[in-house]
Amino acid sequence: LQYKCGTDQTADRCTVHTAKQTLIVHNVKMISTRFGGFLRHVRHTGGAQRFLSTYTYKDGIGTIMLDNEKTLNSLSLEMMNSIQSHIVANQHQVELRCFILAAKGRVFSAGHNLKELTTEQGPDRHKQVFHKCSELVDTIRAAPVPVIAQVDGLAAAAGCQIVASCDIAICSDISTFSTPGANFGIFCSTPGVAVVRAIPRMRASYMLLTGLPITAAEALEAGLVSKVVAKDRLHEEVSNVCKAIASKSRSVISLGKKFFYKQIALDVSSAYVLGEQVMVDNLATTDGREGIRSFVEKRPPRWTHKE
Repeated sequence: LQYKCGTDQTADRCTVHTAKQTLIVHNVKMISTRFGGFLRHVRHTGGAQRFLSTYTYKDGIGTIMLDNEKTLNSLSLEMMNSIQSHIVANQHQVELRCFILAAKGRVFSAGHNLKELTTEQGPDRHKQVFHKCSELVDTIRAAPVPVIAQVDGLAAAAGCQIVASCDIAICSDISTFSTPGANFGIFCSTPGVAVVRAIPRMRASYMLLTGLPITAAEALEAGLVSKVVAKDRLHEEVSNVCKAIASKSRSVISLGKKFFYKQIALDVSSAYVLGEQVMVDNLATTDGREGIRSFVEKRPPRWTHKE
């Protein structure tokens, strides 16, 4: 199943592709009902339509593909709405085990679309852009399944912020990462929030203050990405990671992800107190009991994936 959503044109429709047919939905209210209201940004000019991202599902994996090479997959309001809509519309599908966030072309994302940040756009528009990006990051973190960044090329500014906000990031060895906002007179303040929480302070301040890029190897050393592989092995490696996640109980992974981020904001003692209770609650779940039972009985677990 594939959804194509988001456009920087004026539109009032979204196309939904299945293997046998293409259904064009003209009523915005109908779209909002099905996708929780997040597709209100989709509009139609009556002419050619350029989709900013696509969603495909196969074998428990939902792939969100940034698809606007003309703007280097810039994170315009339309693009961010499009990505967010895919996550929100599909995150509660019981068969889903993880999301992949990837991009077409040589650039993962060059960051915000600077045309939306001109003086003419005004502070209200600027606030809307930055708030939407923060909202997208929150959506990634709150998703009940892992979100994996698949990076093959440059991830800059807000694009780097998105990578740093994903649960796992795997990149090709040709990828680079930067926060070059100061070069254009706008410091990467919000991207820095995510970056400094992913890598050490000295490396983060180097990126933010100089605007200079770091290589894939440097990103791995700093902890900005989880793994670096050759370009021709990137898809295979991401697939292997997804399969490893899919072999676990969805409900247990969801419980673990939620606690993982919650405990980061706590002091160590409070984190342990909360963690103890989470472990107890985990053992009381159907799949928690099944996991222990299968180990004792020396057989593969039969997950129910129930909360």
